[in-house]
Amino acid sequence: MSSLGEMAARLLGDGTATKIIGYERAHGKTRPCFCTKAGDTARLVLDDSCANNVAVYLTKAEVAGGWRVCVTATLPVLRSMVQLAMEHQLPEGATAIALGQGGSPTLLGSVEEMEAFLADKPLDTSGKERELRDRLKAMGREERWQFWQEELSKCIKCYACRAACPLCYCTRCIVDDNCPQWIRPWASPLGNMEWQISRVMHMTGRCVACGACKQACPMGIPIHLLTLSLAEDVEREFGVAPGAVMDHGNVLSTYNADDKEDFIR
Repeated sequence: MSSLGEMAARLLGDGTATKIIGYERAHGKTRPCFCTKAGDTARLVLDDSCANNVAVYLTKAEVAGGWRVCVTATLPVLRSMVQLAMEHQLPEGATAIALGQGGSPTLLGSVEEMEAFLADKPLDTSGKERELRDRLKAMGREERWQFWQEELSKCIKCYACRAACPLCYCTRCIVDDNCPQWIRPWASPLGNMEWQISRVMHMTGRCVACGACKQACPMGIPIHLLTLSLAEDVEREFGVAPGAVMDHGNVLSTYNADDKEDFIR
């Protein structure tokens, strides 16, 4: 049994956790797994192949409700957990196992410990699809608008991006409302654009750049570039880095009389 599995088994054994949410390898791939028995933890893995953001399960009552949950967490998962805690959505008593110095598993028993663990690991979004992002930034406004119109026309409104995002946890999404009908629920050029713009606005200052939305999109639309671009704008305008710990609220949910208003034209 790996040291990761041993730690998880110990947490289940002493009652610190009653469910471990993590990753396992199966059928040549790495996928989420859930352990409630110490004997199951031997299959846990935590490495660069763990791409899913398993923090998405923490707001699902059918998965986390009634359990003391411990998550084997990558850095994006940890950032998601801290953000969920700030928004009062993290299950009470949730803990995490992360890879510390030398790749050894480290138990983070509180949100404060998660914050301290992340403090010297700033999120760097510069390397993700940099070539395409630079090409988009070099485009004129009309050319960039045309690019996104063509890309978003492929959207089939499956909402896989919403389902994969740990910070899309509303029990009733704006696209599900029909009294009034805010956004067309069927796939159409206007409805697709309305949906994606709404999604990106709701993620402003909250996105941890995990890329789960892109990975989930069956049409291969690079929708994560929208939130990454907006994260860079937020950092430039407000000095808040993407994935940063904020104890004073999210960028678009707070007001400061000293905020710049040069965006109003």
